[in-house]
Amino acid sequence: MGRLEYTFKNDTLFKMLFVKYPGLLKRLVAKLLDIRYESIEQFVITNPEMPPEALGDKFCRLDINMMVDGQRVDLEIQVRDEHDFPERTLFHGAREYSTALGEGKPYIELPRVIIVSIVSFKLFDCVEYRSEFQMLEVTRHTRLTDRMTLIFFELPKLPKEVGVDDESRLWLKLFDAETEEELRQIEALGVPIMNQAIEAYRSITVTEEFRTLERMRTDARHNEAAALQNARREGQREEREKWQEVIVGKDAEIARLRELLGGRDK
Repeated sequence: MGRLEYTFKNDTLFKMLFVKYPGLLKRLVAKLLDIRYESIEQFVITNPEMPPEALGDKFCRLDINMMVDGQRVDLEIQVRDEHDFPERTLFHGAREYSTALGEGKPYIELPRVIIVSIVSFKLFDCVEYRSEFQMLEVTRHTRLTDRMTLIFFELPKLPKEVGVDDESRLWLKLFDAETEEELRQIEALGVPIMNQAIEAYRSITVTEEFRTLERMRTDARHNEAAALQNARREGQREEREKWQEVIVGKDAEIARLRELLGGRDK
């Protein structure tokens, strides 16, 4: 069972593949949002660029922003559980929402913002692999507005068996695939759109363009990890120095108190 050198969860591959094949992206988004593909009239990728200088930046996000029938949709992959993903997603959604209104426009014209996250770790304490959040009143569960929606797909919770008619789960299985055997199992189902996606995947991963960009992205990840490690070490050093100062101060205070008490005894 040969492991894939690159999976669909690789963010460089994810961005490059779906920008180069927008028809596949449109089909994926339709399934993830549970809307009819044929009903989509407006579908525009608003951040198709992937400049090399951005790939070299630490903490760069390779998400895909779209306008889908007047709605702002953002799709991203998250592989590592950094234990702050809900907060990070809310921050990102709030930023997308706050920048969606043109100057001088009334608030009622704010478009709906939908943030879709596919994560490769368990995020919520539930059995469902799909979770959708909006702003609700806490006791009556009355919706305040539908203008911001956060949708999460947790890959570890996917059912093992997926039928050929369940295209949304097949897409998620494709993202979850780690081996050549898993890809071949999906191909063997004979679902045309899945085979098109796998063919596009194979064509992208052999190009020098992808491999060059992925090397840059890998270097950025290493730099990010080193920066975080150095920050932790610096924080630990500062914490040690702070407590050392406290201890020294306490020792001096105790010495003065002993001296005072000793003087009184005399």
